[in-house]
Amino acid sequence: MALFDDEVKKPKRAHELGQDLSFLSVEDLAERIELLRAEITRLEAELSAKGASKSAAEALFRR
Repeated sequence: MALFDDEVKKPKRAHELGQDLSFLSVEDLAERIELLRAEITRLEAELSAKGASKSAAEALFRR
């Protein structure tokens, strides 16, 4: 059994807008960019879905 098995790993911090980025490595920055791109894609999909629902509701009540 290794000496470091009981060492607690620190959870990665979530990205915060305006956060100081100077302490992050190039790899950390690239990882955060990918995570944020995925989140933007998810948000855009939800926005489109809500927009389609709103348009359908407006069309229904215009009749």
